[in-house]
Amino acid sequence: MPLFRLIAGVDRFLVFLTVTVILASLLPARGIGVPIFAWIADAAIALLFFLHGAKLSRESIIDGIGKWRLHLLVLGFSFLLFPLLGVGITSAAGKFISPEILTGILFLTLLPSTVQSSIAFTSIAGGNVPAAVCSASLSNILGIVLTPVLAGLLMHIGGSGAGIPGGAVQGILLQLLLPFILGHLSRPLTASFVHRSRRALMSVDRASILLVVYTAFSAAVVNGIWQRTDAIDLVWILLLSGLLLALVMGANRFAARWLGLPREDEIVLLFCGSKKSIVSGVPMAGALFPAAQVGGIILPLMIFHQLQLFVCAVIAARYRRTRESAEN
Repeated sequence: MPLFRLIAGVDRFLVFLTVTVILASLLPARGIGVPIFAWIADAAIALLFFLHGAKLSRESIIDGIGKWRLHLLVLGFSFLLFPLLGVGITSAAGKFISPEILTGILFLTLLPSTVQSSIAFTSIAGGNVPAAVCSASLSNILGIVLTPVLAGLLMHIGGSGAGIPGGAVQGILLQLLLPFILGHLSRPLTASFVHRSRRALMSVDRASILLVVYTAFSAAVVNGIWQRTDAIDLVWILLLSGLLLALVMGANRFAARWLGLPREDEIVLLFCGSKKSIVSGVPMAGALFPAAQVGGIILPLMIFHQLQLFVCAVIAARYRRTRESAEN
């Protein structure tokens, strides 16, 4: 399978994400459009997390829950190692990058793992798909609470200089966690519809994120993000994102071999334990930070998201070729 087809098949909306940023840069929402887009974006995010709850089947949880050691490892990499590396890297880079971008880099290290692409790469590589579903889903559920808590604890460290508003955690609980719980409780009524409409609901997911990105970048552009961010800043974000990803993936591989995990579980740890969710990160940033800062803060997340997709696609293809050679 050609590499570009593999990446496109996992996450086709990367082009749309880039176009959305360009559109917000050229035609940002202004005046009466600002509260209108903000209200629509809030409603879209609540719907997004309601659907995430409705899509999470209890069968998937039961199928993968026996791999408790693997799940603890994934959570440890997502919410312990990543944040520690984030603090170290942003502390070291504090003299070279603006505080807004440093906050964005630290923030992305606090996010949960992805769901869709982690499962897709695990499947392509021949890993334990039920365990990947359980690990990625558990990471996202816990992340709704753990990410704002970690942000509150760490955002004054690492030179980012940012704090978390007092009502931000309450906002996340009401806008993200409550719809998620209601969505999951609705499964007796919605499960069949969700199963039949998976492709259409994926479009709702992506449209919601694009809407929030447009709203966030519009505010950032109006407040001069591109006057404060130059090409050197973008290069720094790419380099630090690459360093983060390399360190975590190296640690994933070492831990899997040291603990003697079977190949199928090693693949789960590699993909679920090294990725960060833009689907969770964008709305959380909107709830945690002032609107004028959100665009700059999610910029490192968007760059890291694209980098992780490319690197994981290469690794998944390599695992696939190795498995096919062994079978032949």
